[in-house]
Formats: sequence, C-alpha cells, structure tokens
Amino acid sequence: MSFGKMNTFIDIISTVPIKDKEGFSIKGDDILASVRAYKEDRHSSERWTNMASFSTASCLFRFRKISGLKVTTEMVIVCDDGRYQILSVEDVRSRGMYIEVLTEKIEPTVR
Repeated sequence: MSFGKMNTFIDIISTVPIKDKEGFSIKGDDILASVRAYKEDRHSSERWTNMASFSTASCLFRFRKISGLKVTTEMVIVCDDGRYQILSVEDVRSRGMYIEVLTEKIEPTVR
C-alpha cells in the first residue's frame, strides 16, 4: 500500500461509559489512535462480490498496524464522512504490517 493511497484521516475510537455530575453514565468516546488510511466504499466489483458473507459491510479501511493497539470489533472508526462500526479485522497477508477492516456505516435513527 503506497503512502499516496492512504489519504483519509481516521480516528479509532473506543466507546467507554462516562459518569456525569449527577452520577448517570453516558457513552463517551476515547480516541485510541489517529492515523492515515486507505478507504474503499462498497461497489459492485469482483472483490466485494467475493465477500458475500459480509453483506452488511459498506466500507473497507486499510492502515498500518499500530504497535501496542489491538483493533477489535468493539471499536468504531470515525472519518470526515461519518462513523463506522467495525465488523471484521484482518492482518493483511499475515505479515503484521497492515490491518484491513470491514465496516458498516452507522446511520442515526430518525424518530
């Protein structure tokens, strides 16, 4: 992955409970890392067709492995066009250099 293709800035976030002044807990964001990533939106290419088991995935992110941080499905990725829930995390070619993450865009519910 060339540095020029990784042109999207993302934050890897863990949602943690935070107590307010009255003692109620609300979900807060804890930014674990801010990195550059390659972003690929879902389209009808052969690659996305082969990933039929992840039919809800709407976006793929690929970035360099961050030492000391294990990316899991409990985390969220935030970039300039929205929040994405992580569905799958994979080490690209098992070399320990790049992480590939399949995500689903989190849409706010309208009432």
